[in-house]
Amino acid sequence: MVKKIMKYVSTRDNFKEYTFKEVFIKGLADDGGLYVPKSLKKYNISELSAFKDLSYNELSTEIISQFSSDFISKDELSSLISKSYSTFRDKEVIKISNLGRQKLLELFHGPTLAFKDIAMQFIGNLYEYYLSKNNKKINIVVATSGDTGAAAIDSIKGKYNLNIFVLHPNNRISSVQRKLMTTVEEKNVFNIAIDGNFDDCQNIVKSMFSDLEFSKSINMSGVNSINWARIIAQTVYYFYSYFRIGKENISFSVPTGNFGDVFAGYIAKRMGLPIDKLIVATNENDILHRAISKGDYVSKKVKETYSPSMDIQLASNFERLIYYINNSDSKITKNIMKKIKQNIYQIDKLNLDTIKKDFLSESCNEKETLEIIKNNYEENNIILDPHTAVGVGAAKKLLLNDCVVLSTAHPCKFPNAINSAIDKHEKLPEALQHILNKEENFQVLKNNAEEIKKFIKSKV
Repeated sequence: MVKKIMKYVSTRDNFKEYTFKEVFIKGLADDGGLYVPKSLKKYNISELSAFKDLSYNELSTEIISQFSSDFISKDELSSLISKSYSTFRDKEVIKISNLGRQKLLELFHGPTLAFKDIAMQFIGNLYEYYLSKNNKKINIVVATSGDTGAAAIDSIKGKYNLNIFVLHPNNRISSVQRKLMTTVEEKNVFNIAIDGNFDDCQNIVKSMFSDLEFSKSINMSGVNSINWARIIAQTVYYFYSYFRIGKENISFSVPTGNFGDVFAGYIAKRMGLPIDKLIVATNENDILHRAISKGDYVSKKVKETYSPSMDIQLASNFERLIYYINNSDSKITKNIMKKIKQNIYQIDKLNLDTIKKDFLSESCNEKETLEIIKNNYEENNIILDPHTAVGVGAAKKLLLNDCVVLSTAHPCKFPNAINSAIDKHEKLPEALQHILNKEENFQVLKNNAEEIKKFIKSKV
C-alpha cells in the first residue's frame, strides 16, 4: 500500500498545497501565514497502544514520519533522530520526576539546557540532510527571547553551507542565555543585539520573510517556532509522557510566550492523544491568559521579568489556533490577523467557548514566581527555573494536582531569579563552565529592519 503523503497549506491561503520539504525550508509562507497540515492523521486507542513501549527515539521516528515522508525515508529519519539526541545528558532525552502530586517533565537535558534543544538538534541535522542532497547555501535568520537562539546556534554551528543570524533583545535576556550564544567561535554564527524587545526582533524577522526579494536573494530560512518542523518534534514528548505516566486524560501546564510549545500539545490532542486540558501559563506579560480567559487579545507594553523567555506580547503560533477554531477558514484567519496587527482583536464568545474545550490559562506575577521557587525548594528540594515555576503556579491556581508541568529550562540559566528566591547559586554543568569567562562576540544594531538586512547581506 502506498503511504499517503501529507500536504500543507498556509493559514492565510489554504488553496495552494505545499510539501514538507517546502514548509521546512521556507519556514514562513510568502503570504505571511503559517503552514499547517491540510489534514492530520488521527490515532485510535489501539494504534496508540502500539507505541507505549517505544523508546523516545523510536517514538519520534513514528510520529515525525507521519509529517515528513515526502522528504526523508523512515530509516534515514531514524538515524537522523539518533544522531540528534546522542549529545543529551539523559539517554531517554527527557526525564519525568515527581513534584508533590504534580509531575515534572524535564525537557532541559540537551546541550543548551532548554526544551528548545529537542526540536533544534533535530532541525540542524535535517538541514544538513537536505544540503547533502542539494548544492545550495542557506541563511537562517531567527529571533530569540533567550533560549531559542542558543539552541539554534548549537545545532547549526560549523555546518557546511549554513549561516545563522540570531536577533536578541539587547540587555533583556539573562547573562547565561546570552553567553551560550555569543561565546560560540564558529564562523557561520552571527549574533545581533537589537535595541528593543523580543516582539521587535520577531517583527523584523517576519518582515524579512515577507520581503520576497530579500529573502530569496539570501535563500533565507527560519527556525523560530513558526517552523512546522519545530512543532512536530515537540509533539513527541506529549505522547511519550502519556505512555510513561500511564493515566488517561492527563493535563499539561505549559509555560509559554510564543504559543509554540503548548500548540504542539494541541496538535498531539488533535492526533488522538487523550489530553484533558492544556494550561497556558504566563508571567505578567499575560496576553495569552487574557485571551483564553476572557477573549482580550490586545497587546500591552512588554514588562521585563524573571522569566524573560515569556516576555512576549504577540504570540506567533496563536495564528494557527485561530485558523483551527475558525474551521480552517483562511479568509477569516487573514482578516483576524489584520485586526491583530491593528491591535483591536477581541475573540468572540463562540470561538472562546471552542478554545476553552481544550485550554485553560493562568498567570503568575514576579512575587508569586519567586515564592513558588522558594516553596518548592523547601518542600521538595528541587530548584525550579522561573519559567517552570510559572507552570507550577498556574496548575496550583487552577487546583489541578494531577498535572504534568513542562520544565522548560535548567535553573542555572537564571541566576538572578534563583538568588532572589532562595539565595543560592545553581551552577552550570561542568561542560559549559567555560562560557562564563570566555570573550563574547555580538553586534548591537538599531531596531531597524533595513539596517539589519544590510548587515546580513554584508556577511553572506
